[in-house]
Parts: sequence; C-alpha cells; structure tokens
Amino acid sequence: MKIDQIRRILVRVPNWIGDAIMCEPALSALHRAFPETPLTLLARPTIAELLDGHPAVQATVVYDHRGRHAGVSGKWHLARRLRRDRFDLAVLFQNAFEGALITWMAGIRRRFGYATDGRSVLLSHPVPVPDRTRPAHQIRYYHDMLHRLGVEGDPAPPRLYLKDHEDRRMTDRLSAAGIDGRDFVLGLNPGSVYGGAKRWWPERFADTADRLIHEVGRDRAWVIIVGARGEEALGQEIAARMKARSLVWSGQTTIRELMGVTRRCNLFLTNDTGPMHIASAFGVPTVAVFGPTDWRSTAPAGPGHELIRYPVDCAPCLLRECPIDHRCMSGVTVEMVYTASLKLMIRSPDAASPTVKDSARDAASNARSSWIAGRRLPLKGVTVFLDRDGTLNHESGYVTNPLELTLLPGAADTVARLNRTGARVILITNQSGIGRGMFTPEVLEATHGRLKDMLAQAGGWLDAIYFCPHHPDDGCLCRKPGTLMVERAKRDLGIDLTRAYIVGDQSRDIELGHRVGVKAVLVTTGPTSAQAVRDLQERSLLPHHTAESLVEAVSWIEQDAAGGGHEAVSVQTTFDWRQA
Repeated sequence: MKIDQIRRILVRVPNWIGDAIMCEPALSALHRAFPETPLTLLARPTIAELLDGHPAVQATVVYDHRGRHAGVSGKWHLARRLRRDRFDLAVLFQNAFEGALITWMAGIRRRFGYATDGRSVLLSHPVPVPDRTRPAHQIRYYHDMLHRLGVEGDPAPPRLYLKDHEDRRMTDRLSAAGIDGRDFVLGLNPGSVYGGAKRWWPERFADTADRLIHEVGRDRAWVIIVGARGEEALGQEIAARMKARSLVWSGQTTIRELMGVTRRCNLFLTNDTGPMHIASAFGVPTVAVFGPTDWRSTAPAGPGHELIRYPVDCAPCLLRECPIDHRCMSGVTVEMVYTASLKLMIRSPDAASPTVKDSARDAASNARSSWIAGRRLPLKGVTVFLDRDGTLNHESGYVTNPLELTLLPGAADTVARLNRTGARVILITNQSGIGRGMFTPEVLEATHGRLKDMLAQAGGWLDAIYFCPHHPDDGCLCRKPGTLMVERAKRDLGIDLTRAYIVGDQSRDIELGHRVGVKAVLVTTGPTSAQAVRDLQERSLLPHHTAESLVEAVSWIEQDAAGGGHEAVSVQTTFDWRQA
C-alpha cells in the first residue's frame, strides 16, 4: 500500500457501544498516523451519535441498517453514496462480511481489515487474525490491526466527548430534579441488552447502593438508575427496594444524555455493558461485575476501576442465558461490590484527566471532595507494605490449594481499619513455590482471589499485590530482602517512601525496610518469628517496633504516623518465646 497516495479514509466502526468505545484508541491512533487526511465514519445510528464531536472525525455517514439501507437494494444505495466521496482507503474495524462487501461495492480500492468471517477475498489488504487462544483486550485487538499502517506503541485508554451545550442541558435537567453540584451521585446500570446472564441480582444492587449512600449521608447523595428501553421495570424494582433518594432514567435518555449523566456520577456500579465503557471513558470511578463474559477482553480500561468476578470453571461461557444455576453471579456478594466501591471512593482521583474540564466533572469532583472532607482519614498518604504468610494468614508451608489459606485472628478487620483511615495497603510476598514447581501462577492467582474475598467480607481490600515467583537460587532482585517489588510499587503508584511502613514476620522483611528506608515492624505471629528476633539482634538490625499481632502493629503505625515518628527500638520483652 502506498501510504502517500491516501487522501480520504473511510472508517467502519463496530456496531455495539462497548466495542465502539474500545475501538476509540485505534480511531485516534489512525488520525495521528494520517493527520492531514480526513476521516469519515461509517456507523450505525447509535454509534454515530456516540462518537459525534470526536476530534479525529471530519464527517459521518449513518448506516441505517433497519431503514433505507436494509436489504440488498439498501446496500447498493449506501455503496453509491460512498462511491461519490472517492475514498482511497477503507479501514474496517468491524469484523463482519458486510463491511467488506459494502466497501467493495463502493469501489474503494484499498480495503484494510482483519481476515475474518470469510471476507478475505473482498479485502485488498487482509490482516491476519491474532491468536485467539491467547486472550488480549479488545482495545489492543483493534489498535494492533493498524501496525501495518505505521501505527506503533501501546493504545491509550478510550475517551469520549460531549459538547458544552449538552453538558449545560444535563446540569439543568439534574438541577430540576433536585441535584446540585454539592450532591454525591451514585450511578447504577443494572441491566444488559445482551441477556440475563450478564445481570447481577437487583436486590444486591439495591443493598449495595443503600450501604454506600449511608456512608455519604442520605441528605447529601442521590442514586440515578440508567438503562436501555425495556429495562424500566428493572430500574423501578431496584428503586423500590432502596431507602436512598433515586431517579429512574432507564429507557429515558438518548445516548448523548446517557453520556452526560454518567459523566456527572461520582461512582458507577454496572454489569459488563456499554454504559460501563462510557463511564470508564469519562474517568468515572467504575465498579464492574463480570459473570459469563471474558474480563480479559472487555474489562474497563484506564485507572479508577474495580472488576468484580467470582471464579467458576464454566466462565467465561459467553452465553446470553445461564443454563444451570448462574453461579458466576450468585457468588458475587454485596460485601465484595461494596468494599470495591468504598475503595474507589477513597482512592480515585478527582478527575479523569487534567485536560478534561467541564461543569459535570467539576461538580462530581466537588461532591467527592466534600465527602472526603467529611471523613476522618488520618493516614491519607501513608503506605503499609504487608507480608503474606505468617503476617496476614497462618503460615503452614506452601499454599498449594487456595482453600488452605486461613487468615490470622483480626487480620481482615485490621486491613479494613487501615483502608478506612486512608492508608494504602500493598501486599509483597515471596512465592518461590512457583519457581520450585509446587504450584502454578494460576493457583497463586486463585489463592489471592480467596484472600481478597476474605478481606472484602470485613470491608477491607488490598490496593496492589506484588510477588516474587523465583527460586531462591535464581539470584533475582525481587525476592525479599531484594528491593525490586517495593521499587515497582513506588513507580506504579507514586508512593512516598518517607511515609511508608513494612510489616512482616521474618528478618528479611525488616532488612527490606532498612534497605528502602521505610519503618519496619516485626510481628511475632509466624512460626519462625523467634528465630527472626534472634537473627535481628545478632545483626543489630532492629525493627522500629515489634508487635505480637497485626492488630498491635497497626495501632503502633497509627500512633507513629500521628506523632511524627520514632527511632528504632529494642525487641519487646513481652514476647513469649515458648509460644513462638
């Protein structure tokens, strides 16, 4: 393909809202690759409305597949319309046969897209389909198709655009309903046009919403329920179950109005549907419940979201209706979704992007800031690194079965206590069982999934997990007391190590703390803690504090953070060597 001969490009975008949003980074990348070349979209009516005003798009041709473009005659009518614009290139993000057929009928010489659905013969430049046995996100699937057109690098998170007058109109509509810029707005999207299998239980949406509104204060918050036409009864059912003030806008918004109200939300609870991607594209903190669909392909992108799923053997099945007991959804509890939501309410940035400034996002930011100001977050800005075995859970050798993991008394409540004070909690753990061939990374993932579930039952969470999978003889830099896990966390999360602590039951945890310059607390809850104490004394490598439990360790951290710090102290004399 001679790139310098391309003067006009037609872009066929996907038909579904979520797919079109996941295709947006590729659309923007195509515009950057051809900055002087006008891009024209070919899109169905809903998607044309969704992408209206996108800066990469000069014009849009609406594909009225149910009206004037239906049937063979309608396709010929559309092809003649496209032929008049003399496009040099058609980029077909939509996978279907008809996209290639219409652009071939329109006489567009260069037809570029994945070689799917038996359409290779109609493509002048077919692109081999990636290996689907190795799951990749749809954003990357669309973006990587453009590599042969000179697009390089990684895709950015999706973005959507509203116009100023649309934003003002939504502000007026909310104001007429009694919602002003100081109110906290919780958005619920409980439906799914794809089918019932993707829907979490209505009563659990209602219960979660009531618990979150109680956190904020009922006189300062609203719930807005959104959804497609046909989901009005579902929205009314959930509203009737709630004590919180609510508006049911299911089936009562255009796609642009749905975008406007979603952008105003402080938090968005949703199934895996198009509105989930709308919220994510606007940087709204999003909690997404996944059941039968593949989270690896369609999870919300960018920062500020939590994905909730209950791992079962039959998921992802991609079925519209569950033929058995819907176990992938019944396993998702209110506590799991509530805890993830509270985490986002405390953690998420005030705005998606510093370049996006509008009254809807400013109102959401102000409401969230007001809620945070009303809470006591004495450890905001503090980070606590936690060891796993012997610190959070009983140390009983290698955990080769997730069901073997049992938490130490008070551990879950203590993590939740840290979360609610604003501290960031990060797990760092050596897991040489992988390197020794005793369990797989998938088993470790399942074990940590169980750990997260147990913490969620107490209202707690981990902000991140870092683990070293290597054999001790590998000489890696991440195995504690190696510093790489802490360095990665610092880079990934922007951690201020001058306000950080590490808590563990072994001498390597304390040594790591000294190496990276954070305060180290030894807990004597592990089976080798007595030896760790003796080892540290012999090396004069004292912890800043020694505690008999994680509960006591966190109490000391709270006092130390409030009081400006302590020097390293000797081992407590209350430690009972006989019980170690």
